[in-house]
Amino acid sequence: MSSRVTVFSKLTAVSSKPVRSGMTHTLSAMDHAMGFHSLHIVFYYENEDNLLESFELDSLRESLCEVLTEYPTMTGRLARDGDGNWEVRCNDAGVRVIKANVDTTLSEWLQSASASEQARLIAWDHMPDDPSTWSPFRIQINSFKDGGLAIGLSCNHMLADLTCAASFFNSWTETHRQKPITHPPFFNPLPKPHTNSPAATTTMSPPQAQTQTPSSTNMASTTFKFSSSIIKQCLFNIHETCPNATPFDFLSALFWTRIARLKPPKNHDQSHYSLSICTDFRKLLKPSLPIGYFGNALHFSTLSVEDMESGDLGDIASAVHSHLAGLAEEEIWSSIERFETQKESGGKFRSPSCMYGPELTCVSMEHMVEAESSLLYAAMFSNNEKPVHVSCHMGKVEGEGLIMVMPSSEGGLARTVKVMLPEEELAELSKDEAILQLEPTVILAGCGAEH
Repeated sequence: MSSRVTVFSKLTAVSSKPVRSGMTHTLSAMDHAMGFHSLHIVFYYENEDNLLESFELDSLRESLCEVLTEYPTMTGRLARDGDGNWEVRCNDAGVRVIKANVDTTLSEWLQSASASEQARLIAWDHMPDDPSTWSPFRIQINSFKDGGLAIGLSCNHMLADLTCAASFFNSWTETHRQKPITHPPFFNPLPKPHTNSPAATTTMSPPQAQTQTPSSTNMASTTFKFSSSIIKQCLFNIHETCPNATPFDFLSALFWTRIARLKPPKNHDQSHYSLSICTDFRKLLKPSLPIGYFGNALHFSTLSVEDMESGDLGDIASAVHSHLAGLAEEEIWSSIERFETQKESGGKFRSPSCMYGPELTCVSMEHMVEAESSLLYAAMFSNNEKPVHVSCHMGKVEGEGLIMVMPSSEGGLARTVKVMLPEEELAELSKDEAILQLEPTVILAGCGAEH
């Protein structure tokens, strides 16, 4: 099948003001731990054909160069420091920008494109052995037949998490509209861990930190969009068991229980089921980190339950809610400190391993939702022209699979759930009646391209 995406232009965008000479940005232990993966976001816009004429000359490139002045790490290049660890040399070498045309309308694309086809909207090359000339951030601007636009942003996960990427993109759109930046970048390093309490020393290390054998299983992904009214009804149905349930509590419980049915037992007596939950810790620290903190602010913790088969969905949602409510700052600092201590002799961090997928992993983006708005859908190049869809993808997911519960374009309680599983399991999940009875819109389904 021939591709509907045709690349026709490649160039480099640099900041509009020179970067201070000799500036470097040190990557944290958590950043190094995420280096196995890549991160990709695609923002879809319905009526933004007026943005593009010739990108080499238009205002979109102007605003990109202007906002990059505030983000010197994005235009820099990776290099090793004296201990052999990664740092960014902020030399303003630029961000690679690719232009492409899509031979269909935006609405047709969202209804018919597969996950692997969507990967063509994303410019990505794996980091080479010598990254001195390699652009760690890449942007691809895709124009649809009807004037719709999809802008893909990619980077190595070592450099940023989803909140970082969404915050940058929002800053770009605010700069384009000549508005002040709501969440300016914050490049200060995390303070040194201060874990002195017993709770911090007894917390088990996240299983993702262990070395994993690469999987040869073909992974596939599907995106489910659930309406606000449906989620409101679902939360009402479990209110007696979990009165303060969030959409994440319900949806993570739903997909965890349905996926668990598809997994072969790990032993003859399957007595418990485990879920790795990935949460953003910016707001969990005291004092909190700003949303614009540039780097990885992720905490992985494990929730285990017994007898899932006969357990009520409300009970599982309640367990998720209690687990997240019980996350203590000491546990987060303990996890950070553990990554800090994972160094070889000489001070070099160990090679990163798979963080998403050795256990079934569920990513929460509830921290991006404030009142009726969401950071993911706040990025508007023109007034009131919000994205119609935002797709997020993690590269090199292995093992049990990944669930991502994200805000949705509808706003309110509506959520988008991206699921990445071994192909056979995803095929079964896509026919699951417990999920389908909630009438989700299913988009971008199929084999996931490896990033």
